[in-house]
Amino acid sequence: MKKNFNSIIFSIAIVLAAYVFANAIVNRNNLESTISVTGSGVANFTSDLIVWEGNFSKESASLKNAYSELEKDKKIINDYLLSKGIKADEFVFNAVQSRTKNKALYSNEGKYMGDKFLGYVLTQSMQIDSKNVERVEKVSREITELLNKGIQFYSQPPRYYYTKLADLKIEMISKATADAKLRAENIASNSGGGLGKLISAQMGVFQITGLNSREDYSWGGTFNTSSKEKTASITMKLTYKVD
Repeated sequence: MKKNFNSIIFSIAIVLAAYVFANAIVNRNNLESTISVTGSGVANFTSDLIVWEGNFSKESASLKNAYSELEKDKKIINDYLLSKGIKADEFVFNAVQSRTKNKALYSNEGKYMGDKFLGYVLTQSMQIDSKNVERVEKVSREITELLNKGIQFYSQPPRYYYTKLADLKIEMISKATADAKLRAENIASNSGGGLGKLISAQMGVFQITGLNSREDYSWGGTFNTSSKEKTASITMKLTYKVD
């Protein structure tokens, strides 16, 4: 009886081992019957929106006088921009920021004795948002002309954007997908098989760099705003079944 029982157990063990082995072969074959490829989509484009900022300041012992002088500079800057062809609805003057200017006083022994009030410093910033990129670029380069009018205007480098980025991204995804499919077809054909149905598709990071620049890509995506001419790129990873 015991002998028969051991024989039964042994038989069951053989069946289970055969099942596990066969299942491993099936899974292995399933794994080998898929192919994963990555395609890329690249597009060069010219920015169609420029953002340019700058600021100017006035200093006086009297807050009222400082504000009055700042208003005079604001009007000169406003008229200057209009004379250069910048439309009134393309630029805005932000709220005035104020601070006091003090000087630390020390004794001959180097002991701090307090602060001496020197006056008020008022600063106002200005921002231009325009689709007339070339015109604003020209003004940003010529803004030093305000120095001849007695105004110290501190300018920041322009920033460049593209208002049709969403449409461009869709077009690039299509290009990257087509590129990946072509790669998969070539690999499958060279392997003696045929390309089956699409199993999965995964979009990579969207990157925007300056045209012909050496900017590094980042895992979170690079978004260049310093170059008017840009290059956008994206990747698509596709997994197909191989027939």
